[in-house]
Amino acid sequence: MELDQATGLRNMNRRKMVKVIAVTGGKGGVGKTNVSINLAVSLASQGQRVVVLDADLGLANVDVLLGLRVHKNISHVLSGECDLEEIMLEGPQGISIVPASSGMRSMVELTPTEHAGLVRAFSELQDDYDVLIVDTAAGISDMVLSFSRASQDVVVVVCDEPTSITDAYALIKLLNREHGLFKFKIVANMVRSLREGQELFAKLTKVTDRFLDVALELVAIVPFDENVRRAVRKQKVVVEEFPKSAASIAYKTLASKVTTWPIPSQPQGHLTFFVEQLLNGTAREQEDSLSE
Repeated sequence: MELDQATGLRNMNRRKMVKVIAVTGGKGGVGKTNVSINLAVSLASQGQRVVVLDADLGLANVDVLLGLRVHKNISHVLSGECDLEEIMLEGPQGISIVPASSGMRSMVELTPTEHAGLVRAFSELQDDYDVLIVDTAAGISDMVLSFSRASQDVVVVVCDEPTSITDAYALIKLLNREHGLFKFKIVANMVRSLREGQELFAKLTKVTDRFLDVALELVAIVPFDENVRRAVRKQKVVVEEFPKSAASIAYKTLASKVTTWPIPSQPQGHLTFFVEQLLNGTAREQEDSLSE
């Protein structure tokens, strides 16, 4: 076990660093998964090699939105039945997708050992990727916090509803005060105008500036676009089905920005850091059990 973990870490260190982006939002229904998959496809169309992890591990939805047939999912990797490459699906523009399970309570909260196994599986991938997009679950569960704090960039999707702003603030507060995250990228989604998007961002920053020591950056304003709903009904991505629509242009602009986001030279925010954090947690758990 320890040898396998050490080998995985060495393999990851030898390969190029992967940009790891968590797309989250706190509240459900803010369009987080649509942001994830349209961003992924837009990045791929710009020459990036992208893998999307459906990190809503108990309630899969990425494959459903794309109309993909899933035979095995991440639960089969954790049980040792297969490796990660065997379950990966190909999506639009050649993006790779790691499907989650659906309706499995045991997948909602993984043990530290299972969590470490999940990320170690990524370290064993034969192909090199440029970007890993982690589409987190709704809410502020330990899994959501864990994936967010281990990512290089945290993109918080928020729409102009009081509950969305409140939940986004709660998520940012938890990640800031309990996990030391200070920088957050904000996507104002489904807004009626550029001004509404800017005002939405202002509402959020007014609260965070008053109570938290964080830096928020507005990276995209995605307008409400009926074409997004039409694409969802067809199980397609809007950037391909309606490439000239207002939402598609916003997603493509966001993808262009993402390609300019720097990858720190330090391991924090990369898969290596992710693995090390999880393995440390597993080691502490094992020490506690031995001391009992």
